[in-house]
Amino acid sequence: MSFPWSQEIIDLYESGAASQFILHGNVNDRVLIPPQGTVPERLGNLPEYLRESLLARFDVILAYDLGNGARVEKGGESFTQWPAWRDKALPTAPREAVHVLSHYLRYCGNVARLKPERTVRVAVLVINAQLIVPPGQGSANYELSAIASQLRDWATDPLITGSHCATFLLTENLNDLHPLLANNPQSARIALPLPTRETLAPALAHLHGLYPKPLVPFAADLTGIAAALAGATLESIETMLQIRQHRGQELSQADLVAIKKELVEKDANGLIEFLKPDRTLDDLHGVEAIKTWLRQDIALWKKGELAAMPMGYLFCGPVGTGKTFLVECLAGEAGVPVVKMKNFRDRWVGSTEGNLEKIFRLLEAVGRCMVFIDEADQALGGRNADSGDSGVSGRIYGMMAEQMSNSRNRGRILWALATSRPDLVEIDLKRPGRIDVKIPIFPTSTVAESYALTRALCKRRGVALPEAIPEGVAPLMPTLLTPGAAEALAVKTYRILKTSTTEPVAALASALQDYQAPVPPAVIESQMRLAIAEATDLSFVPAIWREPATAK
Repeated sequence: MSFPWSQEIIDLYESGAASQFILHGNVNDRVLIPPQGTVPERLGNLPEYLRESLLARFDVILAYDLGNGARVEKGGESFTQWPAWRDKALPTAPREAVHVLSHYLRYCGNVARLKPERTVRVAVLVINAQLIVPPGQGSANYELSAIASQLRDWATDPLITGSHCATFLLTENLNDLHPLLANNPQSARIALPLPTRETLAPALAHLHGLYPKPLVPFAADLTGIAAALAGATLESIETMLQIRQHRGQELSQADLVAIKKELVEKDANGLIEFLKPDRTLDDLHGVEAIKTWLRQDIALWKKGELAAMPMGYLFCGPVGTGKTFLVECLAGEAGVPVVKMKNFRDRWVGSTEGNLEKIFRLLEAVGRCMVFIDEADQALGGRNADSGDSGVSGRIYGMMAEQMSNSRNRGRILWALATSRPDLVEIDLKRPGRIDVKIPIFPTSTVAESYALTRALCKRRGVALPEAIPEGVAPLMPTLLTPGAAEALAVKTYRILKTSTTEPVAALASALQDYQAPVPPAVIESQMRLAIAEATDLSFVPAIWREPATAK
């Protein structure tokens, strides 16, 4: 089977445009290896696919990884013709192994120049290259720099690139690799994506022969289940099918959404999670102007009018105003999964950038979705790396800015950022083309609004309050009430009802008697001013709050 990325390698190599290839992305997954002679089709790892399929015409294939050292994978007889290493064992230490491999590549280049009839096609695979040449460790680590320099020579030395030599560096994330290599313009960086519907269908056909029971309902047409599971690794899919086969369980259409969520979260290793969009905008109390705007956007999305769709939203407002809840309601209205980016920052050099790279790769495979970033002012980094974090914040900012402005993602990935401090989010990240719509969310402005919000939250707990605000409650009901604070009041009211014999209205009045705002009013008002200043459209701002904005 030929993959788009493998065809790209073939075109680059045969045209002479590149001879060193940095394979990154889904490099640790299973791969469907086509039949070779008497060997039937099978699933294997990426090095096996390269050796048996892509590099089948090469005479000598050498491999190196930190655990097993250097070894000859193919063409041992030809390799032993090298006078310098005929009877010696290949080294295991990185510096010595890379030195020997470099020496052999130059030897083959000299032979090809002097005696073209004795040309040997040679390929070298460096597996888990990030363990051999990681990005950091200090500028004075000459050992690491020497190894990186030699590996770079494989792509720049005319003696090597001018002969029939191809070298491959395998790493999951480009950011985990030494910059001498990752940024080398003479190396071809080839991204291996997560399985798509097209690549997964033939693999599932092969797995159906191995584990028939789970796939019985889909045996007539595997493209449907391939589309449903696209984005999960083939290895995790095979494991799931093995378990189902052992238990004698068939898959059902209803299983697929939950299974994909489980598989992708497992592959993400805690970097993302799927929020269950089991609400719609009907569950959102008030904010009618905002709901109208969002429903129009969702309608455009469903009709495929992507040119009118925003790239992303910024939801801003005081803490506790329900920004996360609004995103969940919006996703439920759209009928798409919500991917929440979790804490991807790491203490190790390069790990944060590598984690972010992996998240982007997963998002590419998930399909149409909404990406939620809470506390965006902290998560997105900043342009200037002046916080003593070795430039990590600046690199995160650059990666996020590039991903959020990728026009190919319009209508496929909808960004949703939430923050109570929009002033701390870099201006470039909030500009049109990244965040097109900025929506402020406010606490209640009147006693009537506060009561209606509290009543709605009490109703969810089975506490029935009259529609009109009772006389004994009105003087106690605060303004600037956030949904979070109203939720706490509803819980307190419910608790009073369950621990006494009082009536609902009296319970609410009792709950309000000693009420104290969880966030100081001065903080709430300050964050409201920030939200008003950010609003894309003043129709989002209640009339009572507009005067300060329009007076400026």
